[in-house]
Amino acid sequence: MTYRKRIAAAFAATLGLLLAGCMLLPGRFASELDVRRDGGFAFHYKGEIVLTALAQPPQRTESDEAFEPAACSDETTGDNRDCTPEEIATQRKDWETERAARKARKEKDDAEARKAMQAMLGGIDPADPRAAQEFADRLARQEGWTSVVSKGGGVFDVEYAVKGRLDHDFSFPTIERLPLVIPFVTVIRRRDGTVRIEAPAFSPGTANPALPGLTSSPAEKGTESAPQMDGTFVLTSDGAILANNTDEGPAAVAGGQQLTWKVSQRTTAPPTALIRLH
Repeated sequence: MTYRKRIAAAFAATLGLLLAGCMLLPGRFASELDVRRDGGFAFHYKGEIVLTALAQPPQRTESDEAFEPAACSDETTGDNRDCTPEEIATQRKDWETERAARKARKEKDDAEARKAMQAMLGGIDPADPRAAQEFADRLARQEGWTSVVSKGGGVFDVEYAVKGRLDHDFSFPTIERLPLVIPFVTVIRRRDGTVRIEAPAFSPGTANPALPGLTSSPAEKGTESAPQMDGTFVLTSDGAILANNTDEGPAAVAGGQQLTWKVSQRTTAPPTALIRLH
């Protein structure tokens, strides 16, 4: 393998990892996190998630292409003229040869890409008509996923709820055999009695570093676009809120203080907060 080919292969592998990171994105949703000073917490997510590998628009195929003869020119004057039947036949033969070569290359590239994507999806083949249901069944087997319904086009209506104690870090979602997912919400414990809450996937640029416009691109003709990110993330705690990046700051509510983030395609920074529990 030449040096240039090794560089190209390394770039392709890196891009693949970036794309794997944005395998799963939020659509329309409402999410709440409650963190208590005694270490208890409760998390809830209800709405859409988008498996981007199943949400790509169909690609144009070779069968969509039509032969169009190129202009013929007079060898003496250089002016365009009508092509002879023999010239058109030669052009068509060359075009068909090139199309066959392109088709063979594309089939090889598609097979390799499909194999790589299948590995990233933990064995799920995105080209299989049963892929969406297989992914839904995989989620439904996991604790906390109370409802998972495929809406088609890589979009799923889900509900997830969990309660526990913060004697460990928390991250949502964690999906069996799909490890390379940018978290929607994380809760990280610190030794000084504080917890840092972040929601990386609730900001389009952070959630999708390789293709930041994926969920905001207009639909191609004859296709539907993936749902745009649109939701709310509400954090409630009786601890001391040391830092946050909401517009309004904390509001007093029953049981403590509450932070609210409105998340959309225009969100420039992921929701972040630092809370002292003890």
